[in-house]
Amino acid sequence: MNQRGFTLIELMVVLVIIGIASAAISLSIKPDPLRLLRQDTERLSQLLQVAQAEARADGRPITWRADAKGFRFSRRSDNGLSLDTFQGDPQLRPRPWQSTPMHIDIEPRQTLVLDAEWINPPLRVLLSDGQHRLSLQRDAAGVLRVVSAP
Repeated sequence: MNQRGFTLIELMVVLVIIGIASAAISLSIKPDPLRLLRQDTERLSQLLQVAQAEARADGRPITWRADAKGFRFSRRSDNGLSLDTFQGDPQLRPRPWQSTPMHIDIEPRQTLVLDAEWINPPLRVLLSDGQHRLSLQRDAAGVLRVVSAP
């Protein structure tokens, strides 16, 4: 007599394989929050260096502002009457954070202004996604580095 169908053990093995595959897919789809925060912090470090170089070359200060959703650079136009927000600039255009909502603390002041000076006061920008915290620190020589915050 020839029986058709699957045994219980064969069905269990198939269900285990499906479970493992779906777990692997769901883990790869959800990004690591610390990795996203680190990418945001490193991208900010690079863009602050670009903005600092632009302020030195142009002679006009550039202001950096951020909120929970993103950040932007701005400076006064040549005539001083309007505000240039770098909308068409490929590097300094407004950008969203990858990890939102983002909490930002700036020490020692709340408004970060990049000017033409070659020697800048030390600066610390603390970025937090609610779970993790990273600090972007600038020393007096203008070197920016990403540091894990306590």
